[in-house]
Amino acid sequence: MTQSNGENPQRTRSGLHQIRAGIQSRSLLAKKKVENITKDDVKGFFIRNAFVLFTIAAVVIGIILGFCLRPYNMSYRDVKFFSFPGELLMRMLQMLVLPLLVSSLITGMAALDGRASGKMGMRAVVYYTTTTVIAVIIGIIMVLIIHPGKGSKDEFTKQQKIEQISPADAFLDLIRNMFPPNLVEACTKQFKTQYAKRVVQVTMTVNETIFTLNGSQQISREEMIPVPGAVNGINALGLVVFSICFGLIIGSMKEQGQPLKDFFDCLNEAIMRLVAIIMWYAPIGILFLIAGKIVEMEDISAMGGQLGMYTVTVICGLLIHAIVVLPTLYFIITRKNPFVFIGGLLQALITALGTSSSSATLPITFKCLEENNKVDKRVTRFVLPVGATINMDGTALYEALAAIFIAQVNDYDLNFGQILTIRDRLRTTTNVLGDSIGAGIVEHLSRHELQKKDPEVGNSVVEEADKKPYQLISQENEYENERRPDSETKM
Repeated sequence: MTQSNGENPQRTRSGLHQIRAGIQSRSLLAKKKVENITKDDVKGFFIRNAFVLFTIAAVVIGIILGFCLRPYNMSYRDVKFFSFPGELLMRMLQMLVLPLLVSSLITGMAALDGRASGKMGMRAVVYYTTTTVIAVIIGIIMVLIIHPGKGSKDEFTKQQKIEQISPADAFLDLIRNMFPPNLVEACTKQFKTQYAKRVVQVTMTVNETIFTLNGSQQISREEMIPVPGAVNGINALGLVVFSICFGLIIGSMKEQGQPLKDFFDCLNEAIMRLVAIIMWYAPIGILFLIAGKIVEMEDISAMGGQLGMYTVTVICGLLIHAIVVLPTLYFIITRKNPFVFIGGLLQALITALGTSSSSATLPITFKCLEENNKVDKRVTRFVLPVGATINMDGTALYEALAAIFIAQVNDYDLNFGQILTIRDRLRTTTNVLGDSIGAGIVEHLSRHELQKKDPEVGNSVVEEADKKPYQLISQENEYENERRPDSETKM
């Protein structure tokens, strides 16, 4: 017993000595790197990271320009003219979403067998469900701690008409949209149940005696009935379901399906090259998008106390989920530095912040994950389109928080149009970050199935990146070294 007690302090001292030696070696290595930096190194850094630096500069300049123009009280037409370059960026990105979503899913599914895709899909669904539940819990905790709805409801003078929708009809609409009867129509419209009034003639009987009102035995009664309807917008869910099934069928056809597989591979590559061209215009578009939204925004000082606290609560919840929860989840599962992974996504996150659209950011997210973080393209082509459709961590947090906030102000119908624009943009950024980290986690958990299938298929994107004339933000050499033993590690 005494001997074991004597060994423990020695082990503790040796462990501390190793930690101290490791810190010293790292600090010496960092010092040597700093001392050896040359002008060519600095120049190379700026060239490699030109996209991210331009985009960050665009965000900063856009914020400054927007607040500088607010005192001029520009008209609505002037603001629209001013924001036109940003509108062009949105239209360019949205133009590529549909062909990119379909081609990426079909090629991703065709490169996997049914068993591997099933496991990958199950892991993705578990990840989406887990992060959504966590986001809802964070929203509930934040609204209960900060209590933004406490106080008088006199500041909410405007009532907003809310469309009443049956939960059963909403659920059935979700299933209907999974199987669109017309794929061409699914590219522009979604099915949505609408309600119409119908007059029904009813005969009232009381104690086996027909009830008469004003000399008539028939009583007219109005009732709301569901009728088929449609709303504008891509039916992404239906296209995702079709593309997954179509890709699996092509993959099972082997040589017979090879021409179709090559076609969609070529289409996907062509779309990604278009994305690379559009990304050079992205900083200009983001600058005018952010500046235009700030100019268009209502007076912040006029925002009520409860509404202001609501905005602060939403932003705090989104930041906790994005900065604490998602990186921690990534580290626990993969045992890698999450912030190195997030660094490769910087371009996509800033674009999400500027455009406030997860679908419009999808093309750039593809490039960041495949070229910067070297995520297997079979994973990104499945996880990202599905995640952009069904994974909405930021939205779940926001809606859970909003429901309790409305209850705190005595179930008053609020006009949320006054809420700060930055809230929606942070929500979109959180959604994009959740999808991207999900791709990294699913790839780590599916690495053995991917290598058994065909390791060269997943690695071909790295070889293609070396041949391409374009390149995104460059990762540090440490990250590339860290990726090499990944296939050998076991969870």
